Amino acid sequence: MEPSFPVQRIVDEQGNLLSEQDWITKEFSKKLYRHMLRIRLFDKKAVSLQRQGRIGTYAPFEGQEASQVGSALALDCDDWLFPTYRDHGATMTFGQSLLHILLFWKGRNEGNVPTEGKKIFPPGIPIATQIPHAVGAAYGEVLKGTTCAAIAYFGDGATSEGDFHEGLNIASVVNAPVVFFNQNNQYAISVPIHKQMKSQTIAQKGLAYDIPSVRIDGNDPFVVYMETRRALKRARNGEGPTLIEAVTWRYGAHTTADDPSKYRDQSVSHDKRVDSDPIDRVERFLKLKDWYDHDEKEEWLKEIGVEIDDSVDLLERYPKADPALIFDYVFEHSIWPIEEQKKELLRKGALG
Repeated sequence: MEPSFPVQRIVDEQGNLLSEQDWITKEFSKKLYRHMLRIRLFDKKAVSLQRQGRIGTYAPFEGQEASQVGSALALDCDDWLFPTYRDHGATMTFGQSLLHILLFWKGRNEGNVPTEGKKIFPPGIPIATQIPHAVGAAYGEVLKGTTCAAIAYFGDGATSEGDFHEGLNIASVVNAPVVFFNQNNQYAISVPIHKQMKSQTIAQKGLAYDIPSVRIDGNDPFVVYMETRRALKRARNGEGPTLIEAVTWRYGAHTTADDPSKYRDQSVSHDKRVDSDPIDRVERFLKLKDWYDHDEKEEWLKEIGVEIDDSVDLLERYPKADPALIFDYVFEHSIWPIEEQKKELLRKGALG
């Protein structure tokens, strides 16, 4: 059966504009480009920090910059963002400080706190659990009488979880103003998509819940922005949820504790870097439009480098964390088994 959801795009791999869009301006295109450069440089730095033992296990997103930047830029400042552990590029774009993100990967509680004024939920670690949370927050905005919406990020593996289906079902029932944004990077850790589902697309899963769905090129930030903005407009107008499947690819490992060469032909990643890298695509587009400025790019890279280095410096000035804190936030009021565990581990020196 032919898929019912062809992949949509606005700019192809060579940077050609496939359809005229009056909202694609020089200023907006450069904004996209700078944000994508910024989150890639951060991602590379974070991998380096992990390898040096300066932060904990880290989930890289290199290759998915267009999906994260394009969607996050479509949000209004009062919207909700529900990320996974791989969506810190989106949270950075939405306004989360680099320090907060680094604190999260350092294992500190402060990393779960959003930058002031931002509705950013702590990254969802268990797969798909953030999806029902996003529906609840979105519906809560309806009950409060606002026009705020929510976006829930998740990978292809999450669509095989019950929380995905429960979240879509209740969102459809209550007409919640939420955008379900799937980054289909084609691997659920080590499992290729054809081994975890028989459906040819993720977009078609919205049909069961009568949710409008679209499948897009997740390496084209222009179509990502346009379709996310369109979905958010529907949400604000009381037209309910939308499911977006952004087809993309992660170049590296699932996390820094993973070796992708054990389950994936790494030459595919190499070819994708050459042929369809999302940042190169935007750069080619800018050059074809005669909007590219090499000196400006170099200045951006310097500014971003300073921003990242300053954030790392702030991170490493923090005092050593107290691991005993892990027991203090299990319940609002601690119970005796938790207290006994805490005392026993402290007695043994495991946390001291």
